[in-house]
Amino acid sequence: MSSSPVAGSAAGHRFGQAASGRTLPDGPRHPRAVQAWLWLKKPTWFLDHCWTAYGDVFTIRLPFGMNLVHVADPELVKAVFGGNSDVLRAGEANAEIIEPLVGPHSVLVLDGPEHLRQRKLILPAFHGDRMRAWDATIRDIARAEIARWPVGQPFALRPGMQAITLDVIIRVVFGVEGTERSDELRRRIVTVTRIGRNPLLLYATRDRRLGPHAPWARFTQARDGLHAALVAEIRERRQAPDLERRSDVLSQLLLARDDEGRAMTDDEVRDELVTLLFAGHETTATSLAWAFDLLLHHPGALGCLIAELDGGATDYLDATIKETLRTRPVVALVDRRVREATRIGGHTIPAGAVVCPNIYLAQRREDLYAEPAAFRPERFVGQTPPAFGWFPFGGGIRRCLGASFATFEMQIVIPEVLRAVTLRPASPRLARVRREAVTFVPQDGARCVVTGRIPRPGQASGDVQTLQASAYDPDAR
Repeated sequence: MSSSPVAGSAAGHRFGQAASGRTLPDGPRHPRAVQAWLWLKKPTWFLDHCWTAYGDVFTIRLPFGMNLVHVADPELVKAVFGGNSDVLRAGEANAEIIEPLVGPHSVLVLDGPEHLRQRKLILPAFHGDRMRAWDATIRDIARAEIARWPVGQPFALRPGMQAITLDVIIRVVFGVEGTERSDELRRRIVTVTRIGRNPLLLYATRDRRLGPHAPWARFTQARDGLHAALVAEIRERRQAPDLERRSDVLSQLLLARDDEGRAMTDDEVRDELVTLLFAGHETTATSLAWAFDLLLHHPGALGCLIAELDGGATDYLDATIKETLRTRPVVALVDRRVREATRIGGHTIPAGAVVCPNIYLAQRREDLYAEPAAFRPERFVGQTPPAFGWFPFGGGIRRCLGASFATFEMQIVIPEVLRAVTLRPASPRLARVRREAVTFVPQDGARCVVTGRIPRPGQASGDVQTLQASAYDPDAR
């Protein structure tokens, strides 16, 4: 069995070696039910507390014998990502929670050759040249949503960003045009998403005979309806005379062939569309909401970004996106289920435990980032993020397939907002972090106020109100 040397806190040990011990790394002593409550309701506080008390490797023990071994040391994170995928199973770790939603053919729940096959089939759809063809569509979607924002009234920004990213999924990923069909898909997606936002209640009723109105029954009915609508779209698209000329992701998946010349089945395509939907819609929308919450509460950074965009450059924009994803990662960790007892950082991790490279903690290390809790985009201007100290999209062969698309979308939407409206935060404080399903979201939805609309070049100003620098001052009222 192959393994790789690990430095730092794992000096003298090798990750990926089989071992026979049963000792888990230290962790809090609270009852499992209490730890579960803390993990669900106070996740950032609980992670910070455990990191301070137990160091870079610690165990959170949850009900039903689930043991999460969190890893915050970059060298150990590197070892996990580069470890033996037959021993460290990402798909297996994901499947128990998300397979009922994304289906058994999703790249997220597969391991081994099946995972690599699906990954190779999907990745070309997000090639840079293909994405650039979507630029105008994404801009149009963003402008239409921004035009609906009220002026002078506090509102939550995240729902607006969700509307943008959902329309992008429907038009760019699914390639669905026309109001009636788009509206049907949007309704089905929103229904599934709304039910899935309380996974504790959802899974507490899983497979129980509690009637058609129980959360799990409502979820499966909504999911099956969405799956059926997508399969109908897939079958119709296969017959489209312009299939080879279309740029949407669905059409590219239908055209893709593996090394043996095989196409994806309807069920495989369906599961990958659902995966791209739920991995790329809510997460990108939340990252956009966090970006504006941070920018509006840091007027110096906002001013630098606006000045750069006015000058036609994008270095500070790229740095702002990286710093947003560092300080406010939407997903706190990635996980690998251990199939054989394994050594890590001086500990033997027994089979059945789940090893979790912790994105939230690794990206807040003082030895990697000066003032790690501070929002400072300039730290990434002309600088590459530290290896395995910045991995909001995961890493290794399991790195998020939509990472480049999410970044591309943010690079379009952020400037579109800043060119269309002036904003101020509705509160003098940054939004608190709240867990929603598996994501970290702004507690208040990132509430802000549109203080003015900016006419585009060549557009008559009419009664469009424009405010100057004071509009960017979070103390302005």
